[in-house]
Amino acid sequence: MSATDTARVPLVLRNRAFGAVWLGQVLTQAAARMFQVGVAWWLVAYAVDGGRGLASGLFMAVSTLPAVALAPVVARVLARHEHRSVLRTTAALAGAVAGALAVWAWTSGLPVPAVYAATLALATCQAFFDPCLTTSVPELVDDEDIETATGFELSTQSLAGLGGALLGALIVDRAGPAGLAAGCAAAYLAAALLIAGVRFRTAPAPAEGAGDAGDEPGKRSLLGILSSLPHVRRILVCFTAANLFTTAVFVVIPLYTRTELGDGGGTVALLEACLGTGTLIGSFTGARVPGRPTTAGAYCLALMALALALPGLVPGRPAIAGGLAVAGWCVGVIGVRFVALFQRLVPTADKPGFFAVMQAVLGASFPVASLLFGLAGDHLSARALCLIQAAGLVPAACALALLGTGPREPGAPEPAGAAGARTPEPVGGER
Repeated sequence: MSATDTARVPLVLRNRAFGAVWLGQVLTQAAARMFQVGVAWWLVAYAVDGGRGLASGLFMAVSTLPAVALAPVVARVLARHEHRSVLRTTAALAGAVAGALAVWAWTSGLPVPAVYAATLALATCQAFFDPCLTTSVPELVDDEDIETATGFELSTQSLAGLGGALLGALIVDRAGPAGLAAGCAAAYLAAALLIAGVRFRTAPAPAEGAGDAGDEPGKRSLLGILSSLPHVRRILVCFTAANLFTTAVFVVIPLYTRTELGDGGGTVALLEACLGTGTLIGSFTGARVPGRPTTAGAYCLALMALALALPGLVPGRPAIAGGLAVAGWCVGVIGVRFVALFQRLVPTADKPGFFAVMQAVLGASFPVASLLFGLAGDHLSARALCLIQAAGLVPAACALALLGTGPREPGAPEPAGAAGARTPEPVGGER
């Protein structure tokens, strides 16, 4: 097979180690998403009679707290332990928790506090798994494949949103929380087995001069890492503000389905699938969107605001389905452009800490958004919540656009279309 033919083979097929780990990520994130969507629908439709918005909002907040609260612990664990061991152990522990919940649900009635406790445990496992996999990419692929690997990795969230979310509400309607937990346990344990059979390469050594003078590799504090990357820090702040409104969609979808459409789990699955499909397409096409990452990101946030406002202005299933698909595409584009950029800009020694703190910073607004929009959902219509989401994205889009005129980090890639520059390749893109 010639070099050209080899380059055309998808990365997950010509690099079996990365392919196995990527499939494990698909399974774990699909399980997490299936559990999240399924339990949110179970709370709104079956378990809670009054205060549905608060119940679902509190659940979403609990599911994101570990990624924020445990960021320093995650960074230390990733810096000191073998990445394959961390991935395998967290997937296996999540499978055990989900399995225990399934047995409890089958043998007796499942109290809501038990579901919250299981959610906290599963989210804790995922808080270690996700940044660990991102940090491990250079240990699985060659340098020239980093952008392609990043596209595959980010498409995982799309596949998980499409597959897991599609099944979550449907399984709850047909098999209850016991069937939901059993399906999640099977996915987590399968991921642990896949990762157990993979050999990771030795992590590449940091580039000469990487990091600040006097800093011992891997020993800088999380604040120190962000302080050395001011432009990256400003980008993260913009997206943290945007997430305060975008992540509320996971609270709005079941409320909109229940109150505005009067439908069941099938419609929740349809809407979640629209969001996931849009994100998947965005992961595939994100590298082809022209402009600097900050400029492209600002336009995507503005487009997302219009998409989320649509079901608030024009009620109905087509409006919210179309709006979620467009919003998902924007999320996919933003993810590919910026995570690939961070892979290049952040020194190797700082990557465990950086990706842990990135997850924490971006996730910090999720619990707040879940609680605020959950409480608001008990007093405002779901259509009003859609309009609030859209309005909140406008300042974040403007702030990100202004960053496009600021200095780039040393080594930052030129805008798409500049001489000799290439933006990150999408999944399946030719090199």
